[in-house]
Amino acid sequence: MRMAILLAALAAFPAFGASPAAPFFALCQDTHDAKKRGLKEQAELLKELGFDGCAHLWLGGVAERLKTLDEAGLKLVEIYITVNVAPGKTPYDPKLKDVVKLLKGRETILGLLLQGCPPSTEANDPHAVEVLREIADLAAESGLRVAIYHHLGDWTQRVEDAVRVVKKADRKNLGVHFNLCHWLKADGKWDLDATLKLAAPHLFVVTINGAENADPKLGWDKLIQPLGSGAFDVAGLLAKLKGIGYAGPIGLMCYGLGGDAREHLARSMAAWRKLATSATER
Repeated sequence: MRMAILLAALAAFPAFGASPAAPFFALCQDTHDAKKRGLKEQAELLKELGFDGCAHLWLGGVAERLKTLDEAGLKLVEIYITVNVAPGKTPYDPKLKDVVKLLKGRETILGLLLQGCPPSTEANDPHAVEVLREIADLAAESGLRVAIYHHLGDWTQRVEDAVRVVKKADRKNLGVHFNLCHWLKADGKWDLDATLKLAAPHLFVVTINGAENADPKLGWDKLIQPLGSGAFDVAGLLAKLKGIGYAGPIGLMCYGLGGDAREHLARSMAAWRKLATSATER
């Protein structure tokens, strides 16, 4: 009954930010779903709840993901790829070249998780920059953009790390993905204004979620919650993004959220519409 009421409330509001340039999409909505929905079921659920699309993890199943999203009229906003930037290692799966061709003509962003070296070390910058240039040039052949995903424990675990190597690589289609939960966990300074100002010229994607305020001692269950939960001022973040002129995709981080994905996705969508209205009014 509660879910039926919530879905009826969602239907009463027009989708926010559903323009082609700025979709609101789901990320990791499938990793802990108790219902273990297949790709077609995921697409149908996201469409029903008002999402504009989703992200995809890794290089397998991309053709099927595209097919199911196309049938639902949704976007594949981002594909996440692990890249090894250590010298002497194969940097990425050769399947990437086929996937890039498959994505030609779409607006999908390649999200890179850069691994293989200790976090935040600069000694490997020259080699890593060459790898990034190679991937960016490959993506450019299909008209795609590439965004470095800063992730706790990865070589680029801070926004500052991602911006540093993006500047050195000097490719117009290479930028940064700002991830709220990893910023809260790994940044250490938590100066949001300074971070967004630094990232602004290179910012391609943003992911948000409900969370408690920054504290490295907190577990992911406190730093990744449905929207509308936790003490962190997500509406304030959206207003700051507006203030720096960001108008790109915004993703909903769902990693680790258990139970039926329908329930937390519906909660987050209801909160998103309120948050978006609040940010617009600021």
